[in-house]
Amino acid sequence: MSQNIQNIKIEDLVLWTENPRDPIDPNSSDQDIADRAWDDEHEKWNLLKLAKEMRTHYDFSELPTVVYHETTPIVYDGNRRMILAKIYHDLVKLDSFDKSKLPSIPKVIPCNVCSKDIAIENVFRKHGDSGSWSPLDRDLFVHKFKNEPKSIFLKLDEATNIISSNPHLNQVFVKNEIFTQEKLKEMGFEFNQDDLESKHSDKESKQILQDVSSKIEAKVVTTRTNRGKIIDNLDKSSRDIIEKNKKKKTSKINVSVPATAQPLKKKQTPRTKKKDPEIFNGVLYLKSGHASDLYRDIVDLFKYYLDQRDSFSQYFPSLLRMSLRLLCEAAASEESKTMDDYLKSNFETAKKKLDQDAKTTLLTQNVTKQSIIPLLHIGAHNYQAGNNLDQTVAISIILGEILTISHGR
Repeated sequence: MSQNIQNIKIEDLVLWTENPRDPIDPNSSDQDIADRAWDDEHEKWNLLKLAKEMRTHYDFSELPTVVYHETTPIVYDGNRRMILAKIYHDLVKLDSFDKSKLPSIPKVIPCNVCSKDIAIENVFRKHGDSGSWSPLDRDLFVHKFKNEPKSIFLKLDEATNIISSNPHLNQVFVKNEIFTQEKLKEMGFEFNQDDLESKHSDKESKQILQDVSSKIEAKVVTTRTNRGKIIDNLDKSSRDIIEKNKKKKTSKINVSVPATAQPLKKKQTPRTKKKDPEIFNGVLYLKSGHASDLYRDIVDLFKYYLDQRDSFSQYFPSLLRMSLRLLCEAAASEESKTMDDYLKSNFETAKKKLDQDAKTTLLTQNVTKQSIIPLLHIGAHNYQAGNNLDQTVAISIILGEILTISHGR
């Protein structure tokens, strides 16, 4: 096995259709892959973000990893950069992409050309545990390219399509705590090689799996709520099925779990109860200290405000905003950092830990790495914007994850 640096024309490089980030039909063209990356249905490519990060020049310090398939150079790592390079040189076209956002990219670039084995190891080292792949992406990669046995998580998806159809299940905690061999067995499911077997009928099995999916989607079971208690939180009808069939033998089932689970019995949907916003996106468990004490005070203050809001003026949310700033300063001080450094150094890592709903909340309230500090400063001044309660709660969501990183226990 060997590797060496070779200069290769951008136009000769071919994008990898089996990219674990978002595999596509092997017969797809570079244009097909670029279109898919631009659509970015599952938010895995982020081309605009990468273009912004490239700034003023193309960076040669991180070379694309290339493997020759006979005479064709395939890009195993660096596909996002190569899409942008191909856009720059009009080798692929995305009509709504503004090329002026890109730095100058040469037509010929140095690449790390190596054997397939080395490329696979390089790709896995960079992405396998970095969080850039979903758990299902990772499991599929290690099975397909590293010849490791299929995980239970991968087997379950191949047998039912439940994870591919329901992205909210494609989480580490779901893989490690819910769709495990032990938990599935408790629910009446077992694998015989790659075949999924069940103590239940196809219809009953589908109901139970749909019920599990719905409980994860509704956040009835999370890493913070009812952790490890998936069966206890299933509908009574599902628990009754599991209990009824407990002594039965398993047999092969044929079940496909769709994206939207329909209730087995039709009934009129009750009116949705008005839900109060949740500050910090849930309960935090912090190490003892100044920051922890302030966090507890803010939570109690917020709860009291929700209970008695009619007795407060419209300006009260500004006090909450000021409290969040005070909390940031306390946490930063305990880390021997300025508030600005504390927030900016932890922001992106914290954001990656949020679910999609929380990320959407940040987006709609314009809470970004660049804006969070000015938004906190607003609370210290008599600005109308400081009275925006929704934005204050959005700030607390990302702050909650940042505090968990720095002060969690």
